[in-house]
Amino acid sequence: MKKSASILAKFTLGLVIAGSVFACKQTPADTKTAVPVDAKATIVYINQDTLLSKYEYVKDMTKRLTEKNNNAQSDVQSKEQAFQREVADYQKSAPTMAADARAATEQKLQGKGQELQQYKQNAGAEVQQVQQSEQLKLYEKLSDFSKTYAKEKGYKLILTYVRGNTTILYGDPSMDVTADVVKRLNEAYAKDKK
Repeated sequence: MKKSASILAKFTLGLVIAGSVFACKQTPADTKTAVPVDAKATIVYINQDTLLSKYEYVKDMTKRLTEKNNNAQSDVQSKEQAFQREVADYQKSAPTMAADARAATEQKLQGKGQELQQYKQNAGAEVQQVQQSEQLKLYEKLSDFSKTYAKEKGYKLILTYVRGNTTILYGDPSMDVTADVVKRLNEAYAKDKK
């Protein structure tokens, strides 16, 4: 039974392969449903690495995010230093303090330490939220532009190429529209900035 099923599977696979080879060898005149071959590409790609390095909006966005991150780090760092000074002051005066005053100060410092940890977490979460919001704005901006651009140029599909991405191993340079896209995006962004 297994042997006949295996033979049937091999025979079916052989028919499928033979049919595929036959279909590939036919010319458009041989078939009624042949797809016309356009001289113009309907699928193009944008080099994402180049786009991100040359698009002025991305440069400004990166600058804003870096500034926000640096401000948050500086703020947290100053609060940490103030807390560390307070702990150092306590450690200097602890040997001369009464036991109840020492216990009260330690409890107060422990509370401040927990507040500082919570503040650091909130500051990090806020920076991350701003980054996500900026990334979403960038995605929407590029998506909206791509839809308009594709419609204008008659493209059916716009891909992104990223070095190291195994999805696209090669793209014919004639299908690379990155330079035109970057130019147009920068022109539109310059108008928006004014």
